[in-house]
Amino acid sequence: MESNQSWVTEFILVGFQVSEDMEILLFWIFFLLYIFSLLANGIILGLIWFDPRLHTPMYFFLSHLAIIDISYPSSNVPNLLKNLVQHNKTISFVSCIVQMTLCLTIASTECMILVAMSYDRYVAICHPLQYTIIMNWRRCTVLAVTSWACGFSLVLLHLILFLRLPFCGPQEVNHFFCETLSVLKLACADTRINTIILCAIGVFVLVGPLSLMLVSYTNILWVILKSQSKEGRKKAFSTCSSHMCVVGLYFGIAMMIYMVPDSSQREEEQKILFLFYSLFNPLLNPVIYSLRNVQVKDAFYRVLRQKRAT
Repeated sequence: MESNQSWVTEFILVGFQVSEDMEILLFWIFFLLYIFSLLANGIILGLIWFDPRLHTPMYFFLSHLAIIDISYPSSNVPNLLKNLVQHNKTISFVSCIVQMTLCLTIASTECMILVAMSYDRYVAICHPLQYTIIMNWRRCTVLAVTSWACGFSLVLLHLILFLRLPFCGPQEVNHFFCETLSVLKLACADTRINTIILCAIGVFVLVGPLSLMLVSYTNILWVILKSQSKEGRKKAFSTCSSHMCVVGLYFGIAMMIYMVPDSSQREEEQKILFLFYSLFNPLLNPVIYSLRNVQVKDAFYRVLRQKRAT
């Protein structure tokens, strides 16, 4: 490295290259989606927390999913909104590292939580008589803690390798937040090891969990098809099919981003895909997993009646 090169202390987030009028329009669209996702997940989290009837393993994992769906957009959307209304789109090096670490950790943890949820549904449908024994609170806690620990430990490995890289310019990150692959392109050193580790992490948190979930839902569908009750079969199939749609979208898009060879033509497409994770997925999860659920609706109505009574 030449002595006259200076180290980068901040990055410039390019974001979406549109007119100022379009930036204002995008600001209001993204702002409303962000607020709605916070409200939806906040309501779900509050209902699960305060209603004793929802203190079951399924809603225990849903509460973790709600926390994730609040945390992930909160790690990058506020900065995106700020950049849409300000001409100064810089972010400090430290803030960039924090943002990148949070996004990777939360996304990795969500993959693990989705596996735990699919296992919970597998036990509930395929082994209903043993459900309370198998899905006891100790096992649920172990699954949740393991999910978060895996997310933190995998990202810690990537972070250690990332911090050894020198950044001496350029400063422009072609994204609306400090996305890992976009930032790695700015390093003034060989990043092959980092890319390999990211690919390995992708296999561990995407391919592995997806395979386990496919096994769970395949067994669930097999049991549903053998069920004699048409009403029970319809209800279980409706629940599992909606869950599989969410899983397919989440893991399919993640694999397209991290496991398909990168090219400059795909950079704009990746921004759109990350918007799905930041704005639409946190709204989709409460609708699919919770708001369509009769128990959640009943809990919501009970809370409303209690408020009116007081």
